[in-house]
Amino acid sequence: MGNCCSIQFSCDNFLLRGWDFIVGHANYVCKLKQTLPTLSAALQELRAQRNDVRRQVDVAEQQLLKPFEQIQLWLSKAETMITEAEKFIEDDPQELQNLCLCGCASKKSLSSYKFGKKVAKMLQEINEHISKGAFEKVAGNQPTALVVVRPEERPIALESSIEQVWSCIVDKDVMGIIGIYGLGGVGKTTLLTQINNKFSTAPNSFDVVIWAFVSKDYDVGKIQDSIGENIGFSNNSWKNKSVDQKATDIYRVLCNKKFVVLLDDLWERVDLNQVGIPKPSQDNGSKLIFTTRSLELCGEMGGRKKIKMECLDTEKAWELFQDNVGNETLNSHPNIQNLAKQVAERCGGLPLALITIGRAMACKTTVGEWKYAIEMLKRCSLPKMENEVFQLLKFSYDNLPNATMKCCFLYCCLYPEDFCIPIKRLTEYWFCEGLLNEFDRISEAQMQGNNIISSLLNACLLENGGVIDGEDCVKMHDVIRDMALWITREFEATENNFFVKAGAQLFEEPDVKAWESGKRIQNELQMISDGFFQFTPQLTVLDLSRNIGLRALPEGISQLVSLECFDLSWTGIEELPIELKALIKLKMLDLSYMRNLRKIPQHLISSFSKLQIFKMWLPEIQLYPNEDNVLNRGNEKLIEELKGLQRLNILTITIHNMFSLERFLSFNLFQCGTRELLLRNFKESKVFNVLCLEKLERLETLRFDFGGRVIRRERTPVVLSLCFGCLVSSQQTGIRAWLLCQIIMEINTSKMIMLNGTNYQLWRNKMKDLLFVKALHLPVFTTQKPDSKNDEEWEFEHQQVCGFIRQFVEENVYNHIDQETHARTL
Repeated sequence: MGNCCSIQFSCDNFLLRGWDFIVGHANYVCKLKQTLPTLSAALQELRAQRNDVRRQVDVAEQQLLKPFEQIQLWLSKAETMITEAEKFIEDDPQELQNLCLCGCASKKSLSSYKFGKKVAKMLQEINEHISKGAFEKVAGNQPTALVVVRPEERPIALESSIEQVWSCIVDKDVMGIIGIYGLGGVGKTTLLTQINNKFSTAPNSFDVVIWAFVSKDYDVGKIQDSIGENIGFSNNSWKNKSVDQKATDIYRVLCNKKFVVLLDDLWERVDLNQVGIPKPSQDNGSKLIFTTRSLELCGEMGGRKKIKMECLDTEKAWELFQDNVGNETLNSHPNIQNLAKQVAERCGGLPLALITIGRAMACKTTVGEWKYAIEMLKRCSLPKMENEVFQLLKFSYDNLPNATMKCCFLYCCLYPEDFCIPIKRLTEYWFCEGLLNEFDRISEAQMQGNNIISSLLNACLLENGGVIDGEDCVKMHDVIRDMALWITREFEATENNFFVKAGAQLFEEPDVKAWESGKRIQNELQMISDGFFQFTPQLTVLDLSRNIGLRALPEGISQLVSLECFDLSWTGIEELPIELKALIKLKMLDLSYMRNLRKIPQHLISSFSKLQIFKMWLPEIQLYPNEDNVLNRGNEKLIEELKGLQRLNILTITIHNMFSLERFLSFNLFQCGTRELLLRNFKESKVFNVLCLEKLERLETLRFDFGGRVIRRERTPVVLSLCFGCLVSSQQTGIRAWLLCQIIMEINTSKMIMLNGTNYQLWRNKMKDLLFVKALHLPVFTTQKPDSKNDEEWEFEHQQVCGFIRQFVEENVYNHIDQETHARTL
């Protein structure tokens, strides 16, 4: 009996489990019509929640926050659930068609059971996942790097430049935009890289540092992409946005940050609004630092601080060159080190040239190879220099706005290395060459020329050459000049006919056949044969200046029928040949400082009907032959010939007596055109009427030399309104200090005074009269005692000059003291 009971109990359990299975199966099938719509509703809710969380994450990333890992996990799982649920819902119609008996049974019961069970399970999981998606925060501050450290080469003696820029960055008083400019290859990118990397080590208060390379092919989108990568916008969907959309995103992030933006290699103005960069200011504390080759662009970008990068000095340049050549090569032969220094010197302190040439010479271990390299550098024909240095520098040339400016730049390479080119003379040459075509008159064309020079200086293609003989000068860096010569040879050879023999020190003319198509000649000659000029009929500019040994011009000079610019200043020529009358196209003639000139034939000067510039300083009193000579009788005949030249508009002249001066001032042509005037000798005069000079409305330089005699000033109640650029008291002046001071007071806007051989003790007593002077030129004082003076005399004169300069400085009356010859120690 007991056994029967046991069997009955087991059967009951079996039946119960079977019934549960049948009921569960029936529930999955019977409720299928209700659970599928519920699943669709839950899926819709999950989608909405996923989208909300995604938007929160996007906003957080724009604020440079980092999404939590659990958020990323939740989004990933939600995405999987949504995909699976959508697939189930796609199968919905087929499974519903299998239902029968009002949904209580199925034609395919097993299939419907499995489908219903899966739907129920998925609905439960979706509901649970929705409940887990109520996040208070989706992201938090991330310990990201302040700056992305960039690879850098060995510093090229940039320590002082780095400190200068860094001090501007951390100084709150320095306005937010800083421009770094300089010659191509001088190390601007290296400097910016060093600054970028310094943010990773030096304490600072900035939130983010952003680097963007701009380059010559300026593209707003590329700049935005570079910035975006630094602030979290790195996905492809953001990169596909429009420029305006990117700018909005960038601005929204950066306006809440204290940022530093580093823009490398600018060639044109970058519109910060278009990119999306908020304007840095003292209020927001942000900074924008950029590099460029153009000072002008620094201004266009709104740079409040402009820092120029200079080439390396000789010592630093040699160190950099040594590092790139290597000691093994330098020590491979006793003579190589001296030759290497010559090669390094040819690089002009330009880091790019020093590195490029240094590496190219690293395996050259014979003296012959180094000598060959020096010769090729002189000829601008070293392949490494052409391919890696000149090509880079040529971008600056290519970026010049027009052909006129390019031709004017190339023209400068005709001058020798390190030559200080007088700006006035350069613009005169340009005019005579037809390069300055905006104006017909040289006086007006000089404005165009000055504008071109300013642009070339701003582009770092020319450098400031200082003041030489009272004239502002420019010069070319050695490597820039070599690049210009390379351009004329490789690209402009057919157009400009350049023939340059720099540093040849010629004492007689070279092979004339080489000059047959030339247009310019300038060198150091002592002799010119009569037949030389027959091969140069196209010559337009002939500069023979500073050839002191040149005593005469050949008759063959009449062959220069195309000549427009003729410079004979500082030559030893004694007489101008009448054959010069053939030069009917002459526009400029310079006879300044021709100490031996004794004769200019009558009717010669008046034959130059197109002459616009005439200059003639006669530094010493000469005995001039009376016959057929315009130089005698105080230049009266010369004045008569000049007055017929109606195109004359720039004049430099020496006047020897008051009668000639009064006659000279009576012509309107001279009143408007005289730029420089030397009053010399005036033997018959005892009174000087300063008032007469008021007629010279464009006078820039006035010089006095009355041969050691004292001439008193005629007192006038009128204050002159002249504005001289330079007032010069010559070494043998007869004007006492009180008179010259009075003249200066009456010409009360003088910019510079030159005091040659003056009694400085007298000037110290007149210091109050010099309060308006902008510059003082003291060209005669030297720190070495001449043999003609004893120690006591020299010490007294030294104390006079030093006391004068000290008082001048203490009175706060100067901007610049030009000590042309050695007043270095006070």
